[in-house]
Amino acid sequence: MDAFVDHYTVLGLPSGEEAANLTDKDINKAYKFKALELHPDKRPDDPNAASNFQQLRTSYDILKDEKARKLFDDLLRVKRDNQRRQSQRDGKRRKMVSDLEKREREAFSVDPAAKGKEEEERIAKQLKDEIARIRAMHAKKVVPDLGGMRESVGSGGGGGGVDQEKVLKVSWEKVGEDYSADKLRELFSKFGEVEDVVIKGSKKKGSALVVMATKQGALATTGSMIGHLANPLLVLPLKPAMAADSSSAPKSVEPDRLNKLVGAGYQAFEDSVLMKLQKAAAKQR
Repeated sequence: MDAFVDHYTVLGLPSGEEAANLTDKDINKAYKFKALELHPDKRPDDPNAASNFQQLRTSYDILKDEKARKLFDDLLRVKRDNQRRQSQRDGKRRKMVSDLEKREREAFSVDPAAKGKEEEERIAKQLKDEIARIRAMHAKKVVPDLGGMRESVGSGGGGGGVDQEKVLKVSWEKVGEDYSADKLRELFSKFGEVEDVVIKGSKKKGSALVVMATKQGALATTGSMIGHLANPLLVLPLKPAMAADSSSAPKSVEPDRLNKLVGAGYQAFEDSVLMKLQKAAAKQR
């Protein structure tokens, strides 16, 4: 089983039974405060700054999702019950409970401790599935899937297609300062020449495709670009670098770590984006 993480504690919120009274407003407020505190730009000497910031975002997404939060609250309840039961097993009471459980197992073939552990693992698995669902939903909102359009875009070979290893998927919450195409171009140009920026978003979430001039520029940007402190960016590659290139890629974009960040995988371009990127590629030739 994966190491247990108390998502309320990650956001600096009270856990346990008190957590049931927390509102969405309380969760949003706590996330903004923690995002400023744990932002990698504020902790340049902390080697775990990026992973801690990513954990903060994951915990926030879980507590904002009604179904995932309900499962997590159930898991906490079961854990509290198991810990309370465990703490009572000391001295004579430990022996008494042990003898009682032994008689119950012999009479009914049911072990209460094993049953409680089984329930804990069942809820933990459901919560893990919900986390995967949230990540998949988040990835789909960044770049919608259009079926067979990926093959039309190309993978960096000939035929006028756009090299997917130079394309970055960028997303952000519309909770603070918004990002325009010019602003994103300015931010990403610090890591190399930017060929094109295509904005796509909704009222609650913004997203964009950023095409770097080189693969090296895309690799340098992934894991390093954060954006505004009050509204951080999530930057993922449309297509990870090939295994042969992994030795020269920075640690922040190692394939294993990319798989954890992306979750559901990479999505295709939509028609309007494809046309614009192909025009940009034609101008470069």
